[in-house]
Amino acid sequence: MGPAGSLWHHIPSDSEETGEDEDASPSAEPEIILDAFSQWRNNVGFWLLGLCNNFAYVVMLSAAHDILSHQKVPAGNGTEPTPPSVPANASRYDCNAISTGAVLLADILPTLLIKFSAPFCIHLLPYGLRVIICVITAWGSFLVVAFSTCTVQSLAGVVLASISSGLGEITFLALTSFFDSAVVSAWSSGTGGAGLLGALSYLGLTEAGLSPQHTLLLMTIVPVIMQASYSFVLAPPPGAPRCGWGNRPQKSLRSPSSTQQPLLENKATLQNKAQSPQLSLQEKGQVVKGLLKYLIPLAVVYFAEYFINQGLFELLYFHKAPFTHAQQYRWYQMLYQAGVFVSRSSASCIRIRHIWLLAVLQCLNMVFLSVAVSKMFLPSIYIVFALVLYEGLLGGAGYVNTFHCISEKSKPEHREFAMGVACIADTLGISLSGAVAIPIHNHFCRLP
Repeated sequence: MGPAGSLWHHIPSDSEETGEDEDASPSAEPEIILDAFSQWRNNVGFWLLGLCNNFAYVVMLSAAHDILSHQKVPAGNGTEPTPPSVPANASRYDCNAISTGAVLLADILPTLLIKFSAPFCIHLLPYGLRVIICVITAWGSFLVVAFSTCTVQSLAGVVLASISSGLGEITFLALTSFFDSAVVSAWSSGTGGAGLLGALSYLGLTEAGLSPQHTLLLMTIVPVIMQASYSFVLAPPPGAPRCGWGNRPQKSLRSPSSTQQPLLENKATLQNKAQSPQLSLQEKGQVVKGLLKYLIPLAVVYFAEYFINQGLFELLYFHKAPFTHAQQYRWYQMLYQAGVFVSRSSASCIRIRHIWLLAVLQCLNMVFLSVAVSKMFLPSIYIVFALVLYEGLLGGAGYVNTFHCISEKSKPEHREFAMGVACIADTLGISLSGAVAIPIHNHFCRLP
């Protein structure tokens, strides 16, 4: 277990505890490098945090078709969802009355609001309190949707998942600035794992005969894992926010124990992180301006892929496929998330610095699938499966490579703010795609 301490306060820098730092000899530097076990703990901790943070968000999107059709399991055998009570749609696309883009907007607009405002005021809330809010809202989202009796109540639960995901992403990405840069890859891989495991678990459990309600109730364990990962798995270096519980004396952080040493290369860098003054509004504006070359392509990538996911997936319906419409939608979501997981986990093998190239490829994918929906010329659902997997690979690569570039290029004193504000880009792209997806859905569904 990492250094324990109050959940509500930051650890004082080394120089505040002793006066030795100014006179420390170069021979003392090996002491401030974490051993392999502590580094492994941090990588595992951030992987689990990424997994748990995005899990509810992904499940809500995977369940979007069920939420809107409000499927229930009959008391008979509990294996087949009852048909929606509304009359069947006469459209060739077998549409829901409301686009799944509505679920996307409920799942992303609160996140967008948080991400736009948080970088300028979130430092007023301790990390521990932020994590508790994330845990409570994620847990509540599963319960509200599971026990909902109408679509509006279900969408309220989706909003809770959005609050948890948005606050968690900006919190944990900022937290990575206190650790070795390898945890950025671990976090990104974990968020990709959330997509794959979230979509696959929802698909698998519903295919196995569980109702959507019982499936969501089983998933309430995930927020508990998030809190445990933050409190007991991470081994934060001195100068980082405390992640554990208890009131162990702070002087123990000076112990040569390998699990309590900072990850950074020298103490001066650590002290600058812990003691640097808050950035002024003008400085924050300059940082944001420098990030635009990464943020704009990332926003385009996410606009295109979520327009596909929530605007076209429901319309890519194959009447002769060996799956129901709801099953087709769940398979699309699962394959997309599989692609995201693979690419977000590939940063140690493949690095892409030209994010705009990924944006162009994703837009081409969006245009092709839009034409496919309009003309219905694709002969098999398995072609769409391959394209959806490819779409996920592009989206995941855009995410992980953008944050790696920002982490590497940002000045140490700007990195925490930069990592937090950068996650606005994907959320903005997703929000715009949801707004566009609804009228596109309505247009196609009016066709005979």
